[in-house]
Amino acid sequence: MKPLSHWFRDTSQDLGLRLIAALGLLLYLVFIVVPVFMSLRSSFTDENPLKSGSNWIGFGNYSEMLHDSQLRTSVVFTLLLAAGVTVVANLVGLAFALLLDRTALSYRVLRTVAFLPQVVSGVIVGFVWKTILTQDGLLNTVLRSLHLVHTPVDWLGKPHLAQFSVGVVVAWVLSGFTTVVYLAALQNIPQELYDAGSIDGAGAAQQFRMITLRMVAPATTISVTISLITVLKLYDVIQVLTSGGPANATQSTAQYIVKMAFTNDRFGYASSIAMFLLALSAVIALSVTSILRRREVDL
Repeated sequence: MKPLSHWFRDTSQDLGLRLIAALGLLLYLVFIVVPVFMSLRSSFTDENPLKSGSNWIGFGNYSEMLHDSQLRTSVVFTLLLAAGVTVVANLVGLAFALLLDRTALSYRVLRTVAFLPQVVSGVIVGFVWKTILTQDGLLNTVLRSLHLVHTPVDWLGKPHLAQFSVGVVVAWVLSGFTTVVYLAALQNIPQELYDAGSIDGAGAAQQFRMITLRMVAPATTISVTISLITVLKLYDVIQVLTSGGPANATQSTAQYIVKMAFTNDRFGYASSIAMFLLALSAVIALSVTSILRRREVDL
């Protein structure tokens, strides 16, 4: 039987945990659930901050979305950006994790450097890369000094080059997160598996395919899903880097929502797009997670 003092200590710990859980649930309800329901209600109205009150218009906003060419362009760009960046960031993250999976002090310092893009504000990242990618910026200066180009490349001024530049910057930011996820997974792989593989005559490539990839499969599921969600709702980096230009070529769906709400003063329409983006992100995240979970079992 537990001493009375242990019983009181266990009871106070349980009470503390319940209070923390209740506080977390309250914050989730106030800052996540309530705003979502308010936005859902607003999506069926013509709410405008410049007018008092709002009118119920049913599915009028959703019907308008079907014929909105700017929204369609932003959704296509966002989906392509999410797919491309997720693939690149995870491949780069896995490669960096394999290189940094060492115990020496220098590798621990390099891990910190690799994670830096993830902890820096998106606004700062955008400003720094905008300085680098302008026509008289660092990148063009280096390329010209190496005689790789004769005239400055307009990295942010032409639609396809701007889309490529945005993709590179976002992939660079996310690679810090993916590196840490894969590194944590690699450090949990028992060395005995590699020793057994060596005894069986497996080479480095076979060990990577048969041991490493299988053991990091759960980390891949987490990393890919979070990367996709991060890019689908991306706003700050692109806003600072290109403001959605040129000619709306790099305008993400999140930027279009803000534009509708605070530039065009159409809160109701912006809310309907936000609901669409929320549903799209949920479907993609659930589908990708389901596929990758099945892959974990197959491996």
